[in-house]
Amino acid sequence: MSIWFKAYTLSDFQHRSANTMIEHLGIELIEIGEDYLVARMPVDHRTKQPEGLLHGGASLVLAETLGSVGAFLCIDPTRKQVFGLEINANHLRAVQDGYVVGTARPIHRGNSVHVWEIKIQDEKKNLVCISRITLLIQDRRNK
Repeated sequence: MSIWFKAYTLSDFQHRSANTMIEHLGIELIEIGEDYLVARMPVDHRTKQPEGLLHGGASLVLAETLGSVGAFLCIDPTRKQVFGLEINANHLRAVQDGYVVGTARPIHRGNSVHVWEIKIQDEKKNLVCISRITLLIQDRRNK
């Protein structure tokens, strides 16, 4: 049984990434499962540090994107909003090129707080980074 608020498709999110860091870094949502999300990110001139390796900050952008989108998919967006509170990561392996793929799964989905775990792997399925993000879920305020 799906944990999502409604049945979403990948195309539902393409427009939300336009003109954002997500688009700039080439992050693509590639799978929406029953209780997980998968996205990929290129390891290229946009995401490397000066030594030619994947920048840890780029891994965190991928992780935060997946955790935030995951929490967003679980709420009624007409009534609630999602905000990141804290993120951490352990960088375990260097990557020089290709793509990294992140998979996000919830650890806790409460009414006001979500915690998501994101595992980032290289194309050979080696674990590159593991991250955890805590998100605040609060009522949408009228402007």
